[in-house]
Amino acid sequence: MQSSSVLERLRQFDAYPKTLEDFRVKTFGGAAVTLSSAVLMFILFVSEFNYYLTKEVQPELFVDTSRGQKIRINIDIVFSKLPCAYLSIDAMDVSGEQQIDVDHNLFKQRLDSNGKTVDDKPEKQALGDTAKDLAANVTKPKELDAKLCCNTCEDVREAYRKKGWAFNNPSTIEQCKREGWSEKMSAQKNEGCRVFGYLEVNKVAGNFHFAPGKSFQQHHVHVHDLQAFGGQKFNISHQINHLSFGIDYPGIINPLDATYEAANEEQMMFQYFVKVVPTTYTQINGKTLHTNQFSVTKHSKTVAGGAGESGLPGVFFMYELSPMMVKYTEKQRSFMHFLTGVCAIIGGVFTVAGLLDGMIYHSARAIQKKIDLGKAS
Repeated sequence: MQSSSVLERLRQFDAYPKTLEDFRVKTFGGAAVTLSSAVLMFILFVSEFNYYLTKEVQPELFVDTSRGQKIRINIDIVFSKLPCAYLSIDAMDVSGEQQIDVDHNLFKQRLDSNGKTVDDKPEKQALGDTAKDLAANVTKPKELDAKLCCNTCEDVREAYRKKGWAFNNPSTIEQCKREGWSEKMSAQKNEGCRVFGYLEVNKVAGNFHFAPGKSFQQHHVHVHDLQAFGGQKFNISHQINHLSFGIDYPGIINPLDATYEAANEEQMMFQYFVKVVPTTYTQINGKTLHTNQFSVTKHSKTVAGGAGESGLPGVFFMYELSPMMVKYTEKQRSFMHFLTGVCAIIGGVFTVAGLLDGMIYHSARAIQKKIDLGKAS
């Protein structure tokens, strides 16, 4: 007796009172609303579940206190109108001197006028001066070292570069005549060049550039020898397939990827001013990637022939590092938030569907009543 009275009292707390089946009216409109709301619930549930499965990335900002690290610069650039034989690549640090500690793995690949590869085997590209080159510029400036054996035209050209001499008359050099150097240069005249690979530089401000002519240091000034080209004009149109500073992480945007710059005139100088932001990305498994992201501004101008005061034709990347570091951390999304979202979807759709069904049902009854009254009159 007592237990039944307790059950009766508990029934008073029922927030979901039941109606008798005899008082329910099932309609086609209600069935359509029910099916539509069920489909909508399913779609929203799948969307919420997919969102729950994705990882949440939390950004934080710190002062960069890291030291002694290197920056890897990944490069893939195509010069459609500049032959590989004309093109030189140099990297310099903030002091203006050629970087001695640059590790690199850069290649040049010849392209025909249609952009197809001429030679399947790309040529390994050497950078400009090293410390030994700079020392060689100081010794015996009036003549080549007698002990230096130049077996090829390129050896002679390199010896001239170390001495700071202009390589302007290859037809008078026996090695160049034997190898047909002038003929090779003219044969590549209408070709293009793809430069790809990477540089690994010190973590200081600096620049790297692509320009025609062999480079050398003369009185602590970086010079490109263009006399061998006999006043030829250069088209510096280029496409940057990829440029990044470090390892790619999920969601990174490299702003210069797949960009094309057409040189409207010959002898143009393209300058890219890059702001590099050190970045760490910590994955959900605890692995941390040390990399960089960057922003860039661009400037271009037409320069005088040769390496005059107004500049040198080519593509120049000047980069500097931000003192701030961005840290991204992956985290798993909260299951409780997912559960709350699912309940909100089910309850919200159910409530709205009930209101819509009631509106349709009562509107239909009101219209039917008016029709019935019209028939009776």
